[in-house]
Amino acid sequence: MEDHFINLTPENLANEHLCCIIRSKKLHPGVEAKRQWLSDRLGEGHVFRKLNAKATVFIEYAPLETAWVPVTGDNFFYIYCLWVLGEHKGKGYGKALMEDCLADAKEKGKSGVCMLGAKRQKSWLSDQSFAKKFGFEVVDATDDGYELLSLSFDGTAPKFTQKAKESKIAGKELTIYYDMQCPYIFQRVETIRQYCNENAIPVSFIQVDTLQKAKELPCVFNNWAVFYKGRFETVNLLDPVSLKRIIKK
Repeated sequence: MEDHFINLTPENLANEHLCCIIRSKKLHPGVEAKRQWLSDRLGEGHVFRKLNAKATVFIEYAPLETAWVPVTGDNFFYIYCLWVLGEHKGKGYGKALMEDCLADAKEKGKSGVCMLGAKRQKSWLSDQSFAKKFGFEVVDATDDGYELLSLSFDGTAPKFTQKAKESKIAGKELTIYYDMQCPYIFQRVETIRQYCNENAIPVSFIQVDTLQKAKELPCVFNNWAVFYKGRFETVNLLDPVSLKRIIKK
């Protein structure tokens, strides 16, 4: 099955489909923002491996030391995303992509592989039950139900930063931390900004645009995080319906 997949490289990045289900004949700002974000990450060991087709079938991971998440650990890979959607489900692609990642980690002498999960599966996080079939286990957790899953090859384990586990900020208004790692983020920021403007809801958007900012975040984070009334709410990308639920709490 190896010949079914390709890795994005500086040479092919400009022309390859980036696997999201956004459909646009014109250049899409979210997709192009993601393309630029990837361009800056590939030299850091970031891997984007995908089905050689216009499909949502891919895995995206990076050395934990350069992964834009508030997780620390020595010599691990961090999986941002593993997705297989639509007609491509049930063909073994997810299993093959995970096995490729684990093989890459072993070949590079990594201590293991980790990813973000939760006691209750979140819609914008990869399937943790699938990861557990490969031996991933919970090695750290926050009081608000998020978990760090890890498959260790040498008995060591990564962990959330202490600041991430605090899950609080001083500001009380709606506050959203985001980076451009996901093609959907650009349009979600604009949608929420417009909704808040129309409904007189104070909101702050904080772009995480450096590794240092990501490592110092006050909550768990995969590419998006929401606070309201000083309390961390979710890593799920918001739409007006989900935002209303948060505001009404």
